[in-house]
Amino acid sequence: MASISCTVATVSRASPAQANMVSPFTGLKSNSAFPVTKKANDFSTLPSNGGRVQCMKVWPPLGLKKYETLSYLPTLTQAQLAKEVDYLLRSKWVPCLEFELEHGHVYREHNRSPGYYDGRYWTMWKLPMFGCTDSSQVLKEVDECLKEYPQAWVRIIGFDNVRQVQCISFIAAKPDGY
Repeated sequence: MASISCTVATVSRASPAQANMVSPFTGLKSNSAFPVTKKANDFSTLPSNGGRVQCMKVWPPLGLKKYETLSYLPTLTQAQLAKEVDYLLRSKWVPCLEFELEHGHVYREHNRSPGYYDGRYWTMWKLPMFGCTDSSQVLKEVDECLKEYPQAWVRIIGFDNVRQVQCISFIAAKPDGY
């Protein structure tokens, strides 16, 4: 009787976790692909953020409160506020104004438990401006709020009425001395 020898080849299949693994490190490529570094003491050129502004000085970090988005910048002019509101309107967000008379920032006074802060919620100035199409309408409401409450912080908020979230918030006016 002839015996037939049969060799069975075992095939190992990689598990799904192994199939997604990254190949092992095989060494660095040549240094020709890396940019040449400048000397550490070469200050002949200023860094740039890619735009027209180079090395813009921001709000000083000591002794001043940070309020909302853009609070690290100097106080915005009326033209800059109008551009921010135009962005808010182009994004199809609903503008809303809020004001605060006492603090203008988050603080702790009535409770020391973690996560509880006073000053998170401000008073709404009128109703949200549904259907607003022009930044001058929003800035007119800011002026009216400041006529009524001259020593108030006023912030402009943009709500997305589809996602039901606040998308932007920034200070439009602060009292004198802040």
